[in-house]
Amino acid sequence: MNRTQTRTKWLAGIALVGASALVITGCSTPAPESAEEPGGDRPAEVDLTLQLGSLLPSTGSLSFLGAPMEAGVQLAVSEINEAGAGITVELTTADEGDLDNKAYETSITNLQSAGITAMVGAASSSVTKLILDGNAGSGILTVSPSNTSADFTGINPLYFRTAPSDNLQGEVLGNQIAEDGHKTLGIIYQNDPYGTGLFEAIKATFEGTGGEVVGEASYNQGDGQFNAQVQTIAASNPDAVAIVSYDQFATIAPLLGNAGVDTGALYLVDGNLKDWPDLGVSLEGSKGTRAGAELPDDFIDQLNEVWTAEGNDPIDALTYSAEAYDATILIALAALQAVSVEGEDIAGAMQEVSGGSGEGEKCTSFAECAEIINGGGTADYDGYSGDVTFDDDNDPAGAAIGVYEFDAENVQTRIK
Repeated sequence: MNRTQTRTKWLAGIALVGASALVITGCSTPAPESAEEPGGDRPAEVDLTLQLGSLLPSTGSLSFLGAPMEAGVQLAVSEINEAGAGITVELTTADEGDLDNKAYETSITNLQSAGITAMVGAASSSVTKLILDGNAGSGILTVSPSNTSADFTGINPLYFRTAPSDNLQGEVLGNQIAEDGHKTLGIIYQNDPYGTGLFEAIKATFEGTGGEVVGEASYNQGDGQFNAQVQTIAASNPDAVAIVSYDQFATIAPLLGNAGVDTGALYLVDGNLKDWPDLGVSLEGSKGTRAGAELPDDFIDQLNEVWTAEGNDPIDALTYSAEAYDATILIALAALQAVSVEGEDIAGAMQEVSGGSGEGEKCTSFAECAEIINGGGTADYDGYSGDVTFDDDNDPAGAAIGVYEFDAENVQTRIK
C-alpha cells in the first residue's frame, strides 16, 4: 500500500479523532496571461517551479522540534514532486536556532538570497516576529507550523500558520488542571510572546473555573539559572505547577523536585512536551497539551523514509510534523491554484485551497487536490493536522488539542 492509499484509508476514519481529542473551533515564474484575465480559462498545461525555504531549528532550545518538522516538509515536497501535477518544489533548508545563538540572522539572509518566494517557519514565535517584516517586504509568503502566540492573528497578509493560537491550548490546559481536582496553581513561564500568551490563557481559564493562581514567575530566554523562580513558586505551596518553557524544563523540573514540589503534578505545554527519560525526577502523573490530531501509526515511518534517506538519524517524535507537512502542501496547492509562484499570489489562494472560502471539493492528498485544481475545480484540502481551513485572519479556524500523561518512565502518551 503506497503513502496516498494509506493516508486515504486513515482519513476515512477521521471522525474518530473527536473521541480522543478536544476539538475547538474557534526564481519565480510569472503567471500565464490567461490566468490573470477575469473569467479566463485555466491554461491547458501548468509548469511551475517553486523556490521554497524552510527555517526550522536544528540547534538551540527548540532543536528537539526541528527534525520532526523538517521531516514533514521533506515528505510533503517528495509527494508534490512525485505527483507530476505541474509544479516542482526546490527546497532550501536553513537552521533557525534561537534567540541565544541567533542562527536565524544568517539563515534568513541566505534564504532570501536564494530567491525563495515562500517559507515554512519559523518555529519560534519570537523568531518569526524578528524576520516577518523582512520576508513580507521581499514578497515572501511565511507559513509557520508552530507559531502559537495570539499576537499573530491577522498580523500580515503574507503570514499564515497551521498551528492554533495559544488561547486554545491555554484553555484546554487550564481546564485540565481544574478537572484533575487542583484548586491552586503556580506558573513558571518565559517572558516572550509565546510564554506570556500561554501564561495569560492558562491563568484566565483556571481562575475562571474557580481555581486560584497563587504564584507566578517569569524568566528570559537565554537564562540559565531558575532558582529564584522556583523558590517563588515553592513558597506559594500550590497544588500543581504549569511550566511554559522550551528545553529549560530540563533544569526547572529537578529544581522544583528539590524544593519539595510534587513533580507528579506538573503541567507541560507544546514547547517542552516530549519524553524525558533522563530527567532525574519522576513525572509520573504529570500531564501536558499539544496541538494536533491523532496521526496514523505509519506516519512516522513515512517521515523517516525521506528523513533517513538524506543521511539523518531516525526521528521518534511527531510534534508539529503534521503541521509542517500541511503547510508545505497548502503552499504548493495555492501556487497551483494561482498559476504563480509569487508570494503574494500564493497568499491570495491559501484560504481558498484550505476550504476557508468558496465551495471546494474535499481532498486529502496533494495529488488528489491537484487533480481537482488542474481540472478547473476548487480544492478543499484536509490534512494530517486536521481540516486547517484558514479564516479571515489567516489562522486555522479549528484545531484538535491533545492531552498527554507521563508514566513511570517519564514517557508521555496521549489520553484524550
